[in-house]
Amino acid sequence: MSLTLDARGLACPAPVLLIKDAIEQQNPETMTVFVDNDASRENVGRFLASRGYSVSEKADGSDWTLVASRDQSTQAGTAAAATARPAAPPAGKQKILVLIGNERLGGGDDQLGAKLMVNYIKTLKELGGDLWQLIFLNSGVRLTIGSSPVLAELQEYEKRGTIVLACGTCLEHFGLTASKAVGGSTNMLDIVTASQLADKVISLG
Repeated sequence: MSLTLDARGLACPAPVLLIKDAIEQQNPETMTVFVDNDASRENVGRFLASRGYSVSEKADGSDWTLVASRDQSTQAGTAAAATARPAAPPAGKQKILVLIGNERLGGGDDQLGAKLMVNYIKTLKELGGDLWQLIFLNSGVRLTIGSSPVLAELQEYEKRGTIVLACGTCLEHFGLTASKAVGGSTNMLDIVTASQLADKVISLG
């Protein structure tokens, strides 16, 4: 079965939810999806890849066409994969999710808040292997761009296995999509799912 879906004009996380429903209800072998911004392109492409599809992209002005196809060998396991939880962490480890919704920590003096946030992110290394995901929202996404004062630290966390993500809608809002220099883009469905799967959620901002 082949499906064509038009996700243009839909706000996050509607494009991913549209694709998720189509896969769960119709289990297509191939899909053609139209989106109209980079955040949706990355989020939809990453979601399709997580469901066993190979994805190719083609730009048409500000619009994108994503063509996804799946091998027969992966099709049978798609339904199970869509609902499967990640493997349990090694003994003694837990999954800590840190949500950072601001480029500053605390209220009051903005300059002090910026310094505190930098110090906080640098000190997260003390969590060791328990640090599972770092997700940046709202103005917090500014900490993932090339001029970020913690770019080197975030890149090092990613090398060590921590998942680093920035809200795609937030990047688009601030005009920073092309400036992201670490991690991937994410959407509200992924954030809600990660919050459910985490052993502990720390929310800042």
